[in-house]
Amino acid sequence: MLSKEQHEDFKQNGYLIVENVLDKAAVKQIRLTAERDAQLAKNVQINKNYEEEGVGTKLVYKDRLGDDAYSAYVRSRRLIEPMEDLFNEKMRHYYHLQMLKDPNTGGWQWHQDYGYHYKEFFYPNFVSLMLALDPCTRDNGCLRVLRGSHHIGRLEHQECGSQLMADPERIEWATRELEEVHCELSPGSVLYFHGNILHASDPNHSSLPRWSIVAAYVTASNTCVLPEVEKKLSPVLDSWDDKKIAIICQTNSSKNDTN
Repeated sequence: MLSKEQHEDFKQNGYLIVENVLDKAAVKQIRLTAERDAQLAKNVQINKNYEEEGVGTKLVYKDRLGDDAYSAYVRSRRLIEPMEDLFNEKMRHYYHLQMLKDPNTGGWQWHQDYGYHYKEFFYPNFVSLMLALDPCTRDNGCLRVLRGSHHIGRLEHQECGSQLMADPERIEWATRELEEVHCELSPGSVLYFHGNILHASDPNHSSLPRWSIVAAYVTASNTCVLPEVEKKLSPVLDSWDDKKIAIICQTNSSKNDTN
């Protein structure tokens, strides 16, 4: 369970970093699984999150839970229970991303996750997490947030290459009014961020990779407006313990070794 101070931090700031959610052995296992996963490599897409010149952003998008190691971890009680604690409610999985931020790959413009998805959900009871698989630093393009920007409410978004970005005029105001925070993470640590917090990341101009898993959830009571989205949403999550996840990961590791 989170402390009273952590609850207050999330309420006021719109984000919360929880250190060492996964131990070194678990991080090493899932990182190695991703490196060896031929299917993951085959599914990589390159987002061009810019209008003129830039470098592409490597990711793999999944809108359903499967029987793979990544789906197992986004069900983990270690990741899920802090969100349930923050919102005092059970969660449903919406999607997850493998962010493969290798050297000389790109980042994201300022945006809100609920700004992307308000047409799908009636309430902004939307939360995302980032599980660091590598050190996330300023040098390799860690996530940046504008502290407390979730209090602004949802902003209008517009296309910017492959992504949507928040209204540039409002962003100009927000960057003047609010503190920008670089959310540096050690492997195994988790960043939780509210669906309305403004966040972005710079390209990775370092020589070190910055791989992570990003997952998005809605509260169980949130009303899904679009029937086609409701079909993709998971049932209310029954979070998994370490033992169940280890079995899934071992099975996937064996498959990768065979392939």
